Formats: sequence, C-alpha cells, structure tokens
Amino acid sequence: MRKSSLTKSIKARTTAKYKRKVKKALIPGYGKKGMGWIKDPKKAAYNKVYKKTTFSIWDLFK
Repeated sequence: MRKSSLTKSIKARTTAKYKRKVKKALIPGYGKKGMGWIKDPKKAAYNKVYKKTTFSIWDLFK
C-alpha cells in the first residue's frame, strides 16, 4: 500500500491552471501523453509498474 503524503496531495490540488497553461505554451511536449517514455524511459517503465502494483488508502473507499 502506498503511503499518502499530505504535502504532495495539497501541492497537486493547488497548482494553478494558469501555471500549467504557461508551461504548455512554452514547452512543446508538456502535458502530452507518452512524453515520459521519450524523456526518461527507465523512469516511465518504473512508474507504469508501480502504478499497476500499488494502491492507495483512498482506493479502499471507492
């Protein structure tokens, strides 16, 4: 089971949509699906396996 991080959870929810819009306008591949495989394939493979094999405490309440 994943340990939930309160600080990371709050940061993810409070990142302004304007900040994402600026990054999307300036960085060509920002926010595009599959860009992680091009940028860092090793990390993308790890994240894919991690996401499929772990669960959060919040998943138990769904």
